[in-house]
Amino acid sequence: MTEFRTENLPVAERFGSWHDMTARALIPNAIRSDHEADFRASARVLDLGAVQVSALTYPSLETRRSARLIRQSDPDSYQLMLGLRGGHRILQAGRDTTSGPGEVMLYDTSRPWHGWTAAGADTVKGVMVQFPRALLPLPADGLDRLIAVRLPGREGVGAVLSGYLTQLTAGAAAYTAADGARLATCTLDLLTAFLAHHLDAAASMPPETHHRALLMQIHAFIQQHLGDPDLSPGAVAAAHHISLRSLHRLFRDQDTTVAGWIRARRLERCRRDLADPLLSNQSIHALAARWGFANPAHFSRAFRAVYGLGPQDYRQQHQADRVPRGTHRQAPGTPRQ
Repeated sequence: MTEFRTENLPVAERFGSWHDMTARALIPNAIRSDHEADFRASARVLDLGAVQVSALTYPSLETRRSARLIRQSDPDSYQLMLGLRGGHRILQAGRDTTSGPGEVMLYDTSRPWHGWTAAGADTVKGVMVQFPRALLPLPADGLDRLIAVRLPGREGVGAVLSGYLTQLTAGAAAYTAADGARLATCTLDLLTAFLAHHLDAAASMPPETHHRALLMQIHAFIQQHLGDPDLSPGAVAAAHHISLRSLHRLFRDQDTTVAGWIRARRLERCRRDLADPLLSNQSIHALAARWGFANPAHFSRAFRAVYGLGPQDYRQQHQADRVPRGTHRQAPGTPRQ
């Protein structure tokens, strides 16, 4: 992962350095901005091998990718931009499209474009994914229909993709080299599911890609509904229009059960809340109920089985534990191996 902030550079070098960095990390473009005199921008670039994911923040600017630049450097890739703040406008493939926060657009690096970003009083913020077109198992003629088209990122598969990309870049510093290939696969699977949804081409996805994308959607659904005491394998299957048998098969491939995965996520949320001093005035029963545990005795047994302490003991030990700065010790309640 590479961090780049123009504020760490002399003012006179900021715009030129940003231009050069984006040309190296992404693709060459001609850029101009009304803020060139003091260009304040930042980038967090996550290199996953063939896939690159970048969290970008920058002021209003104008960009052009000409036929000459394409002849000089054509990675034969797509770029997908998730807007988080500000607006984007692009002219490409005969379309003139404007998008705002929570929306997604797909660009083709092999075609000329002319684009603008509008930051208003703040900065533009978004997540850019660049990936080779050859890695996307969808028909090229179908994808042409999605170039420079505004796509929703706040509902359905779009919401799953948006949440994933945001979390992916936020946690970039913690990833190891071995994580790169796995994260690249996850990213491509979600991109495929998202674009196939808008092409109505799910049948053209390889089965393994479809299964992985479906499992990620199911995981996101469960995380969003952990507090619902009626959350069950049957409810999850119904929400995704699959049979209970198919749902169990998906989780069996992950060496767990649906109920086990739900219980583990609920217990982790409870553990986090028990360790939070800001929630010390709330009863353990209330915290457990918040995450779907309606039976206090069942919750206590499940918590002790995983963390080695009952909820009350965990809370007291964690809050009493004040480790002096400069010393290290294992946190209490570490899950049993």
